[in-house]
Amino acid sequence: MSISLDEQPIQDNYHTEKKPFLSYLTEDWWAVILGGFLISLVIYFYGLGYTIDLPVYKWATLDDLSAKIFSADNILKIFGVWVVFLSLTTIAIALSGGKVKRFILGFTFIYVVSIFAFLIGGNKNVSYYGLEYVVFALLIGILLGNLVQLPQWLKEAVRSEFYIKTGLVILGTTILSADLVKAGLPGILQAVVVVSAVWFFSMWLSRKLKVDDEFGVILASAVSICGVSAAIVAAGAINGDKRKLSYVTTLVLIMAIPMMVLQPWAVKFFNIPEVVGGAWLGGTLDTTATVTAAGDLIGPIAVKAGVIAKFSQNVFIGVAAFLIAIWWAYKKPKKSNGEIAIQKGNGIGIVWERFPKFVIGFIAASLIFSFLLSAETSKAVVPSLSGLRTVWFAMAFVSIGMEAKLSSLIKLQEGKPAVVFGVAQLFNIFWTLLWAYILFGGYIFEVPDFK
Repeated sequence: MSISLDEQPIQDNYHTEKKPFLSYLTEDWWAVILGGFLISLVIYFYGLGYTIDLPVYKWATLDDLSAKIFSADNILKIFGVWVVFLSLTTIAIALSGGKVKRFILGFTFIYVVSIFAFLIGGNKNVSYYGLEYVVFALLIGILLGNLVQLPQWLKEAVRSEFYIKTGLVILGTTILSADLVKAGLPGILQAVVVVSAVWFFSMWLSRKLKVDDEFGVILASAVSICGVSAAIVAAGAINGDKRKLSYVTTLVLIMAIPMMVLQPWAVKFFNIPEVVGGAWLGGTLDTTATVTAAGDLIGPIAVKAGVIAKFSQNVFIGVAAFLIAIWWAYKKPKKSNGEIAIQKGNGIGIVWERFPKFVIGFIAASLIFSFLLSAETSKAVVPSLSGLRTVWFAMAFVSIGMEAKLSSLIKLQEGKPAVVFGVAQLFNIFWTLLWAYILFGGYIFEVPDFK
C-alpha cells in the first residue's frame, strides 16, 4: 500500500502533529506529479525550440576530466539539475509535513554522492567492463550506511522509494509500442516465451526453497525481464522491502560481469550463428548498454539482433508491473498493528486501495509517447528524459545503500535467495539460447537480415 510522505518517511523518525496540507496525496501520487511535470517541461521546451542539455560524465583521460566534466558549462548544468530536483522534491516534502531544512541538506548530500557515482561509472575503462553508475551509487551508500552513523538531517532525505517511483514514471517514456514492431515476430515471441517461463520457474523455485513471495517476485522479475530495472519496478509494484531490492540488485550486478565475458566467448567457441548469439545476449543480459558491449565482442549483426531482442523484452516491464500489482493487491490482505485485517468492500475497491499509483503514471507516459506524440518529438526528448531518470535512480540507490546493513543482507533468509537467483539465471541462459536458435536460426522464420 502506498504511504504518504508525511505518514511514514522511510526511517519513520518524523511525524507532524498537525495534519499537513494535501495530506491525501500519497508518495505514489507525488511521484506521478513530479515525473509528469518533468516530462511536460521537457516537451514544452522542445515545442519552443529548445532541447534540454544535461551534464556529461563520460571521460577517458585526466584532460577529459578537466576539459569536459569540470568545465564551467558542465558544472552549471549539474547545478541546474540540482536546483530543479531540489525545488520539486522540497515542495512535495513541505506539503507532506516533512522537515524541510533537514531535507534540503540531506538531499544535497545525496545528490553530490550520486554525481560522484556518475563520474566513476563514466570513466571509459570502468564502463568497458559493464560497471555503471548503479554499482558505485549502491556501494558508496552501503559504505556510508555501515561505517558512519547517519545524522538526522541526512536521514530525512533518505527516501529511496520516492526517488525510485519518480524515476519509474519517467522510464515509461522509453517503453514504446513501436519497439515491438521493430523487434518483429521472432523478437516478440522470444520475449513472451522467455519472460513467462523464467518468471514462473523462478517463483516455483523460490517457493520450493521456502523463500517468501515478496523476495520471489523481485528475484523472478530481475532474472526474467531486465535485471535492475525490472527488480525496481517489481519492488515498487508490491511495496517491497528495500533490503531485498538491494540484495537482488547486488546479485544482478555480480552476475552480469562474468555473463558479459563468457557468453560472447561461448558464441565464438561453439560456432553459434551471430544473429542467434545476439538474440541470446538480448534475452539474458540486463541493459541495452551491456548487450551492446557484449555484442561488440561478436560482431555488428549480434549487436543489432541483441538490441532489438532487448527492446522487445523491455516492453514487458510495464505489463509485468500492472499484472504483479493487481495480483499482489488481491493476494496480500491489509495489515493493522501487525495483525491481518479483514478487507471490506468489493474486490475492485481493494485493488484500487492497494494498487501502486505510480504504475498509472508509468503506463500513461508509455501510451502518450507511443501513440500521441510524433516520432520526431519522442526521439528528440527521450535522451533528456532518460538522463533525468538516471539521476533519480542514482539517488535511490545511494539511499538504498545507506539503508542496507551488510550483516542483515548476509543473513537474509540463510542465503537461499542467492541460490534461487543463480539457478534461475542458469535456466534463463539455456532456455533463452534454445529459443534464440528456434526463432532466429531459420527453423520457423526466415533468418532476419540485420546487415
